[in-house]
Amino acid sequence: MFVPIANEPRAYAWGSPSLLAEYLGRTPSGGPEAELWLGAHPGCPARVTAGAHAGRELGQAIAAHGGREPAMLLKVLAAAEPLSLQAHPDAARARAGFAREDAAGVDRDAPHRNYRDPFPKPELIVAVTPFEALSGFRPTGEAVRVLEALARADARIVPVVAHARSGDALAWLLSGAPEVAPAVAAAPAAALAVAGELPVEADTVARLAATHPGDPGILVALLLNRLSLAPGEALYLPAGNLHAYLEGLGIELMGPSDNVLRGGLTPKHVDVAELLAVVDPTPLADPRLPAVELDGAIAYRPAAPFELRRVHGEHRVAEGRALVLAVQPARVEVDGERRELASGEGAWIDSGAAWVVDSGEAWVALERDTPDVAAG
Repeated sequence: MFVPIANEPRAYAWGSPSLLAEYLGRTPSGGPEAELWLGAHPGCPARVTAGAHAGRELGQAIAAHGGREPAMLLKVLAAAEPLSLQAHPDAARARAGFAREDAAGVDRDAPHRNYRDPFPKPELIVAVTPFEALSGFRPTGEAVRVLEALARADARIVPVVAHARSGDALAWLLSGAPEVAPAVAAAPAAALAVAGELPVEADTVARLAATHPGDPGILVALLLNRLSLAPGEALYLPAGNLHAYLEGLGIELMGPSDNVLRGGLTPKHVDVAELLAVVDPTPLADPRLPAVELDGAIAYRPAAPFELRRVHGEHRVAEGRALVLAVQPARVEVDGERRELASGEGAWIDSGAAWVVDSGEAWVALERDTPDVAAG
């Protein structure tokens, strides 16, 4: 089964007006274009572009053939401004939270709802342009050293240092305690004062203060790893990883979920207690995920039920259900039939037979319960 699909970008305020359109050869909308979704998630399902099911949602077309929807969601993400600080639940917590909110009668579209579906949201992102991100907690000693430098510039930050040493800085910064607001207000000038010593941290504070002045997330960010990804570098964000994307264009692959627990840098709902229950505070030295060279492709293989491949030639997939996005024109051969995808076009492939994709640049998102993946 080969189903050509397409979608329209989501116009979140943090989106870039140009990055996504330029990459996929589309005409810009004139407003922010933040994310392009390719999948069957009901929040923004892709639509079939040709054949008997043209115009229908991908999930409807799959159901008509008695198939199973993709167990993943492929996105192009284009950030001109920072996204919210957030973490995602594991499978057990997603199921329980979804059932609990349903039982309580919380509308699934309610702005204060935490769990919009019963699925986990492990997440992988590969940088297309230079990409700035926060991901996972840095070692405690590093966070304390940074905060001590800011506290020397402004004593209002001293309480943050004490809580960082005791290991409860995240909970305290999100608690609304009376000392939090003065510490946050002091952060931009204090960071500027130590910019020669801590240029990356000063840049982080300046970025976040410019878009979210007074938000405790400005100081929460200093507890996290700041990553500057070169094109082709990747991050894997498992359940509990506290993270935020700051700027850049990337290809994102995740579980088919929209469950987000936010911790700041957003006007949206922040449920502090639920976020703290989800977050994994274990220090993470380096969240980057190394790539694997294949014949005609580069693969990114996280500890998740999917993998992502960037095709840069003729690449054979031994077996597997996949979402495909052509950045440059691509030839796809499935079950002996040749298909052509133009730049910016996508497809859903549900086939047990070997298939081939040939392109100067295309992305293939594969479910990992296949012999092709198991064989490495």
